Amino acid sequence: MKLFILFYSLIALATSALAQQQKESKPKLVIGIVVDQMRYDYLSRFYNKFENEGFKRLINDGFECKNHHFNYMPTYTGPGHASIFTGTTPNNHGIIGNNWFDKFNNKMIYCASDETVETLGTQSPKEKMSPHRMLTMSFADANRLHTQFKGKTIGVSLKDRGAILPAGHSANRAYWFRGKEEGQWVSTTYYGPSLPNWVINFNKKKPAEKYLKTWNTLKPIKTYTESGADLNTYERGFKGKNTATFPYDLKKLSVENSGFDIIKESPYGNQLVTDFALAALKNESLGKDEHTDVLTISYSSTDYIGHNFGVNSVEIEDTYLRLDLELAKLLKALDKEVGKGEYTVFLTADHGAVHVPQFLKDHKIPAYYFDQSTFENSINTFIKKEFLTDSLISNFSNNQLFLNHQTMKANKLSVSKITKKIQYFISQQPRIQYVFTRSNLLQRSNSNVIGKLVENGFHQRLSGDLAYVLSPSTIVYPKTGSTHGSPQVYDTHIPLLFYGKGIQKGYTYKKTKVVDIAPTVSVILKIAAPNGCTGNILEEVILK
Repeated sequence: MKLFILFYSLIALATSALAQQQKESKPKLVIGIVVDQMRYDYLSRFYNKFENEGFKRLINDGFECKNHHFNYMPTYTGPGHASIFTGTTPNNHGIIGNNWFDKFNNKMIYCASDETVETLGTQSPKEKMSPHRMLTMSFADANRLHTQFKGKTIGVSLKDRGAILPAGHSANRAYWFRGKEEGQWVSTTYYGPSLPNWVINFNKKKPAEKYLKTWNTLKPIKTYTESGADLNTYERGFKGKNTATFPYDLKKLSVENSGFDIIKESPYGNQLVTDFALAALKNESLGKDEHTDVLTISYSSTDYIGHNFGVNSVEIEDTYLRLDLELAKLLKALDKEVGKGEYTVFLTADHGAVHVPQFLKDHKIPAYYFDQSTFENSINTFIKKEFLTDSLISNFSNNQLFLNHQTMKANKLSVSKITKKIQYFISQQPRIQYVFTRSNLLQRSNSNVIGKLVENGFHQRLSGDLAYVLSPSTIVYPKTGSTHGSPQVYDTHIPLLFYGKGIQKGYTYKKTKVVDIAPTVSVILKIAAPNGCTGNILEEVILK
């Protein structure tokens, strides 16, 4: 009996020691997944249609933050990816939009553009990209520093900004898809003088060609009861097809829809991303040694399809059912290549999206289309009448006004007086919810929730002189398809799932913020948080 007790005591001690060792060891690989334009309610809306090894595996065997939000405006792709991985907001990391007005050089600029680099894998000068406009580091950068650059970082996305910004400044590589007539995975000399041989060989196989095929629903269309009718007036569709209805002959339609770019607007774009990410996983030997690697994956087709067909479309439902299978494929490959229990995954989104306003209006829900040109003309008319000049505004963009300070100085006009008068004028226009001056935002004294979100997206050097917010479900967009960018809840509420090594099972309804992801991952990796981090550690997520 004593031997029996001793035997089981030794087993218990060994089990306890193994469990403690697992808690203290770090994952071999962190995979950060961003699903572009994924509303939180897609998880619940499509849950019963998902298989068991994709979204459900992450939800049921991981940790879910059910009340997860962006804490800034504007909710666009560039700022979203930057904020997730840096752990801070645009007022710190400087990615204040996908595009914004450079008031120092009087021109619009793109968040990832970089004329100092050369393209790899394409001759197109439009692919000259790098992370140089992002002013802070990502947690992948922090991991590179901690491992003396022995831990690798690879970024993958259809969109350049979806690959570049998450991977950070010190990434080994970032790759994105060049559609048009090429259908190639590309990069730039920012990451090295040439593409690795495995990427060259991957492109030689013409990986995109197999996805120029017919897109029909994965399951019988009559079972897509979580969506509206396939034939409706709220969707744009493709050039060359009279109705936005299944099926879609992508090869035939590609002629009038920018060649291989049409794949981006189908769920096959997500499959193409998985194919390339798995090739990177294997060829870069990610997760194979004691130095933690980072793989960032951004699935962008969900955004293209949402913009085209809207959030209530059968096309969106089909895309998420197919994405569920891609996640299952990815997790299965990670189990094999890295090992079960040896990697950590998080999945989130870069923003949500609004229901098509015309759809809401047809169901008696307040929603509106905002005429931007009429709005701008009314302001210019007011300024000319009030200040006897028509050159006071340099630019309208991202719901901001940039004043021409040279003109004001030449005419001896008071900046404070002008901004206050314009603020009041804008506040009286239809469909305007709030207006803030630069002074309002830099004082960081706003007490209402939306004011705080505008503050967090307002960079003291890069942003304009006034910012305004449209009323809920009011957009500047065509009457078909969905969009995003606002501080309203439909754009800020997104999923956050953690799974794998170091992750507790469970969920929380506590409000969490997008900037909390990077410091939480940093704790799991036992590294310093990124240098601009302003988020909090989500203690309940971490296995204790």
